[in-house]
Amino acid sequence: MKKVKYIFLTGGVVSSLGKGITASSLGLLLKSRGLRVTIQKFDPYINVDPGTMSPYQHGEVFVTEDGAETDLDLGHYERFLDMDMSKANNTTTGQVYYEVITRERRGDYLGATVQVVPHITDEIKRRMMALGNTKKYDVIITEIGGTVGDIESLPFLEAMRQLMLKVGRENSLSIHLTYVPFIEAAGEIKTKPTQHSVKTLLEIGIQPDILITRSHNEISREIKDKIALFCNVQPNCVVSAKDVPTIYQVPLELLKEGLDEIVLKKLHLKNGNPNILKWKKLVNRINNPKNEITIGICGKYNMVPDAYKSILESFIHAGAENDVKVNIKWVSAQNLEKDSSASKYLDDIDGLLVPYGFGERGSEGKIKAIKYVRENKIPFFGICFGMQLAVIEFARHVLKLKDANSAEIKETKNNVIDFMEEQKGIVEKGGTMRLGSYPCTIKRKTKTYDTYNAVKISERHRHRYEFNNRFRKMFEDAGMIFSGINPDRDLVEIIELPNHPWFIACQFHPELKSRATKAHPLFREFVKACKKNKRGKK
Repeated sequence: MKKVKYIFLTGGVVSSLGKGITASSLGLLLKSRGLRVTIQKFDPYINVDPGTMSPYQHGEVFVTEDGAETDLDLGHYERFLDMDMSKANNTTTGQVYYEVITRERRGDYLGATVQVVPHITDEIKRRMMALGNTKKYDVIITEIGGTVGDIESLPFLEAMRQLMLKVGRENSLSIHLTYVPFIEAAGEIKTKPTQHSVKTLLEIGIQPDILITRSHNEISREIKDKIALFCNVQPNCVVSAKDVPTIYQVPLELLKEGLDEIVLKKLHLKNGNPNILKWKKLVNRINNPKNEITIGICGKYNMVPDAYKSILESFIHAGAENDVKVNIKWVSAQNLEKDSSASKYLDDIDGLLVPYGFGERGSEGKIKAIKYVRENKIPFFGICFGMQLAVIEFARHVLKLKDANSAEIKETKNNVIDFMEEQKGIVEKGGTMRLGSYPCTIKRKTKTYDTYNAVKISERHRHRYEFNNRFRKMFEDAGMIFSGINPDRDLVEIIELPNHPWFIACQFHPELKSRATKAHPLFREFVKACKKNKRGKK
């Protein structure tokens, strides 16, 4: 019987080297050869999931089809591999300890002293092998979060060491991603940080099979040979990963370095040549656009772009399909709130997106921005909280409901956005929102229908508040079109305005389903409208 192959990816020296992009790129190359591949992320933090973390600390929360709140790297996995991830693709220290402690309280370990080894490491190994046990995949790539040497990562690395012994070296592989800095004052590339990182791994009992070296420029054969000698790896197994203009170029660079060939050889796999013509065309369109547009993002987490990671990537996908480069102008909602003039922030944009967010801070600035683009016929796209604020803006300035607001911000007589009924008694914050994929029925003869070219769709959600149906007729009478409705509970999912170049907002998160070679329809058509609006301004 064909055995599942396990590839482990660890990182050293510094964080943010791009383990998620590397894992995604390798997964893409192996998939392009006909292998069935999936990727999982093991995060060392004690939170059960990132759902309660601040975007300032963790970036965006990526939500899967089955409603898991996960690390943003799962977004990269989905975008590169063009496949859905699930709860099984992300594990945290919090989940592992929660499971072990629950078993201990239930009496499963009666008589035993519960310890990190073997109880915690056994649970980690069980999760590492869970996707492999489904028989759906040939290769499981496991990314270990953090950097080697972190105290919190040690149980994951120990479990990895044990699992590699269990399945055998012919069925497992250790890839280590490190940083090779160029010291300008000395005029030299330095390999010592990589040597120390590998030494730390060796102390844990793990010998890396392949080293991927991140650097500003491609490293020479001489440097590769030096790293190989001091880190006890074969010279052809030191792979250079230089800086590139777009993350979507990384698979092509790793292909040039022969990473996929090395992996196939070490795991005794025989498969066809990589078929990545479509990917090469994507990279060419990203790097050589014919036009440029500027889209404003009016948010509250602007200083941490990772808070809107999937949105930014969706604009790259949509830009490639429209043959334009999408430049982002970050518009501070709080600055808009304080300033009497919106035009100086919004006059030079070709379109505006108001993204998700929680709470009162910056909400009035976003409402001011929405009013400006609605009245000045600038394409507008609202997502989640952005849709709710578009509803509030319309209620205040078209329906003349001056106190219109969301129950999340302020209780008024006209809470056009209100708590979902089943959310009213909930006290716990983690994992209790409306999460995951839900169906939506699209109204024919609307811009939304023209965008999707479908009546039945499903999209991913992450929210507690909804449009208040008590006000629906009033809005419709004033011209707002409710173009997408959840059929199960009659909830408003999509709104649009007629007689406007493009004014659509949705309660769900379309950015979570945009793929590198298949832009989400809403982003694609929004960018197309912005491109047309730019031509209109000239």
